[in-house]
Amino acid sequence: MKSLKGPSWLKHLLVFTVVFSAVFFALTERSLAKELTSRLGVGYRNNLVTFSLPSIAAFYYPSANMAVMGSLGVDTEDLNSKFAFAGGVRRMIFKEDNMNFFMGGQLAMVNNEVSGTKDSGFEIAALVGGEFFLQGLESLGFNFETGMGITNVKKTRFRTLGDSFVNAGMVFYF
Repeated sequence: MKSLKGPSWLKHLLVFTVVFSAVFFALTERSLAKELTSRLGVGYRNNLVTFSLPSIAAFYYPSANMAVMGSLGVDTEDLNSKFAFAGGVRRMIFKEDNMNFFMGGQLAMVNNEVSGTKDSGFEIAALVGGEFFLQGLESLGFNFETGMGITNVKKTRFRTLGDSFVNAGMVFYF
């Protein structure tokens, strides 16, 4: 490691990244995507158009290729509160060995308070994304999504969306 120049924290970050990547790929190499028909999943997601708000989410797959979802997010910070209630659908595009790719839509009712001024409205989003599973944790799905959305809170706003799987969501399927 003496041949690397730079701060010591950067060297530690490099070593951590290499080790984490090796372990991650070793665990996911033999992973399989789960059949989710008639399964209920509960977890969190964070993909609103208007603002960032981690939300409790539920997913249900009535068939192998279709899911319905709902989420609720609340932040009661004084004079800066947020609320979101969302519902939507997912349609499987295709399945890989350890990942399901999907597309879908979402409609949400949102309320945003900034410095004591409250604004309410709706948002609609079109999304594509994926959910992957690790070997040994086949009931735990890690999500990432991207897409675009429109909101009418305060004024009409068009926005692109995108998050990594770490921030976008995690779901446990029963």
